[in-house]
Amino acid sequence: MRLANIDNRAALVIEQDGAEKFLDLARASDGRWGPDLGDVFRNWPEVVAWASEVDVPADQLVPVDRARLGAPSPAPRQVFALGLNYRAHAAESGFAAPTELPPVFTKYVSSFSGPDTEVVLPPGGNVDWEIELVAIVGREARDVAEADAWSYVAGLTAGQDLSERLTQLRGPAPQFGLGKSYPGFSPQGPWLVTPDEFANPDDLELGCAIDGVEVQKGQTSDLIFGIARMIAALSENVTLYPGDVIFTGTPSGVGMGREPQRYLRAGERLDSWIAGIGELHQTFVSAPAAR
Repeated sequence: MRLANIDNRAALVIEQDGAEKFLDLARASDGRWGPDLGDVFRNWPEVVAWASEVDVPADQLVPVDRARLGAPSPAPRQVFALGLNYRAHAAESGFAAPTELPPVFTKYVSSFSGPDTEVVLPPGGNVDWEIELVAIVGREARDVAEADAWSYVAGLTAGQDLSERLTQLRGPAPQFGLGKSYPGFSPQGPWLVTPDEFANPDDLELGCAIDGVEVQKGQTSDLIFGIARMIAALSENVTLYPGDVIFTGTPSGVGMGREPQRYLRAGERLDSWIAGIGELHQTFVSAPAAR
């Protein structure tokens, strides 16, 4: 099952004649589910059971401009992000690979956007790219066993953890949340894909390219804390709620880790992908001149 956010209305994604079409969930269910995405996640097991049996009426399927797509979970109660969760990325960042839970921080919801966007570069900043697998929680989780953790995952989507490094690393202590939460710095999508749609949800290829030149490529099987281990570990400390969003970390290849360092520039296009989920497309523009 694939779930999209179209103009803040929940929609099922159905493939028809080789193209993605969309079925408005509230209309198809006669108002039982949706249109609010939060309502869908709060009733996730029931929605999935209904969707598995619904007879999709072909005349209700419509094509949708991707510009209308938003983040699959646009208003989560909590947003988590893991740092240094790939060994090669930890090394390029100058850190040893974590043996306990990797650093956990947040990205603020005001930075959320859909998959195809224009992003304003903060003046004087060093904006970096970080392709990430994003997990969305499907039911309340507390003290979850790793063996059971996948059953708490509604689905997976693609995300970019765009990062302004000067803000992120300014002293006396790093400001991870602020440096990674400028407007448009958390594009996600194009939709949520449930775990059963993948041959192996623990091993997905992900990567990104700037103006067609590949800068990151990896496999989620290289995560130090994979999805199940991460859900179990987080739930030891906090309660996870339906719709919560978890950025799982990025593979190596970020701009800060290069020699010389390389950051995004106005006029460039960043294309990101995760196999079995889809693509994100960001273009970058300069901030308007101060008056």
